This record gives sequence, structure tokens and C-alpha cells, in this order.
Amino acid sequence: MTALGPVRAVLVTGAVLVIAGCAARGPVLAPATVGTGSVRVELDATPFFPQERYQCGPAALATVLSAAGVDVTADALVPEVYLPGRTGSLQAELVAATRRHDRVPYILPPSLDALLATLDGGSPVLVLQKLGAGPFPGWHYAVVVGYDASGDRIVLRSGTEPRKEMSARHFLATWDRAERWALVAVRPGSLPPVPDFARYMEAVAGLEAVGRLDAAASAYEAAAREWPAQALPQLALANLAYARGDLVAAERGYHAATRLDPDDAAARNNRAEVLRQLGCLTLARREIAVARTLAAGGPLAATVAATAGTIAAQPDGDAAGCPPD
Repeated sequence: MTALGPVRAVLVTGAVLVIAGCAARGPVLAPATVGTGSVRVELDATPFFPQERYQCGPAALATVLSAAGVDVTADALVPEVYLPGRTGSLQAELVAATRRHDRVPYILPPSLDALLATLDGGSPVLVLQKLGAGPFPGWHYAVVVGYDASGDRIVLRSGTEPRKEMSARHFLATWDRAERWALVAVRPGSLPPVPDFARYMEAVAGLEAVGRLDAAASAYEAAAREWPAQALPQLALANLAYARGDLVAAERGYHAATRLDPDDAAARNNRAEVLRQLGCLTLARREIAVARTLAAGGPLAATVAATAGTIAAQPDGDAAGCPPD
């Protein structure tokens, strides 16, 4: 299935994933559910869209988007995600379509614990499975809507079946062969049930990159509430304010980021540039001097030096209403 503007924050995640097979005997779900407080969960209200031939991608995506409050059908998603040449959909198309519908495409960690915890939190999970092998790989998208640890069963919306039960071992075998790819559609302003900071911020940055700025702002605000000690959500919100021309809000955001992380050269550079545009040259020069020291020898050195040159060319004096240091 197949003028100087602020420095953008770039999120890079690199992980080499070693996926264990299902060779062990005995129940799969019982050990994974220890401590979760749940033995059986089924999200009965999750919508169901029976798939047409080769169109499990639109059907599965419509399921999780509808569960996340989007008014959409599988047929409406076909032009967005279905690739006739591949007679199917790729993960990239599903992620892009999720963004187009103003939802955060959060990719789960590749673990059974993360999958079950997400279900415990009330969110259905779109998964990729490889049902076959060799020349007939059988790539397939389905939506996990529940589990029963006592029976060691997984429950899915799959194909033309609104409630397909699979043994946990069989499900994990098919999910393992697809490298345990799983997606949750998250409403902006909310968080996935078990959020990981780097994964969530990377997902929201993708939403921002395609111009869904209102949705991205709500998502970054949720991140700022969830992780108040992290500077990156404040930096991201300040970048959005700058893009909208709100220099006062941008300056406040950059200042908040520098208070949380005094060694963040990007935030200091950006604050200095905004201060320059606000006519607050004394503070801008002080801020860019710190930024140059922090950025020396690093990838931001040239950008910070250019900002410093622009600030140095300005006449002395400060406008009224400049913020305190």
C-alpha cells in the first residue's frame, strides 16, 4: 500500500527501532495491562465506514477523524489519500489529510503499552498491518477500538467488519510486520492520552508547516500547558505571533522562552530582531550580544551575526513603551 525573520525551531527525532517478534508463549495482553486499571476496553461509539476494494486507507482515516470531531466520510477522503497507481494509500497521505482537516496526526511510539494506554484514554488508533507475505504482502489499514485482556483479544474496525476480533498474538504479528505504525487524530487544544513531548511537538510543527496556523496555535498552547517548563512551545507560539505581525505578542513569547531556557540562541536572536522592529535598540543590542556568544561556532552563527549587523546599523535611541529587560 501502498527582512530577517525569526529562526524556526526544527524538531529532529531519530530512533532506531528494534521490534521484537511474538515468539513467546502465553497471553500477550495480560502482562501489558498490569497497572493500567483496565482489563477490557471497547470504544463502541467509534464510527464505522465499510471499505471499498483497495480503499482501507480512506475508510480507516474517516473513522479516526470522525472520532476526533471531523464531519467527513470515507468517500470524501478518497481523492485526498487514495493513489490509483498503488491501489492504496501511503502513510504520508494519511498524515497530510489529517492536517488538512485541522487535526494533529500524532504517531504513537511503537509499543503495545502505548496502544493500550491510548485506548484507555478514549482514542481509537489507526494502524497499518501486513496481513500477508512475499509477493502478496496484504498491506491493510484498520482502526483498533478495543481489547479484552482476559480473552487476549484485540477489537478492530476493519474492512467490511464493524467489529473484527483478532487474537492479540495474530494482531501483533501483522502489526510487527508493518513496523508497528499507528496514528491518532488529535483535536487542536487537546493532547493524546499518553503524550510524548518530542513526538507531539514534531506533529504540531508539521501542522504549522502546511499553513494550518490557527490549529497549530491551539496545539502549541496545549503543549505549553502540559509542559510549562519547556521553552519550545513558547518559541513556537512567538513564531506564529510574528508571522501574523503581532510584534508585541511575539516579543513576550520569545522573552518567555529565554526565561525558560537562557541558553536558547534562537529565542534570543528572535527577541532581539523583534525588539529592533519595535524600536527598542538598547535591549535589542544586549540580547543579540548574548545570542552571538551562545551561537558561536554553531549552525545559527551566521544568522545571528546577520541580525547583529542589522541592529548595529540602527541609530541610537529607544521608542516609548519598550519592555523591561
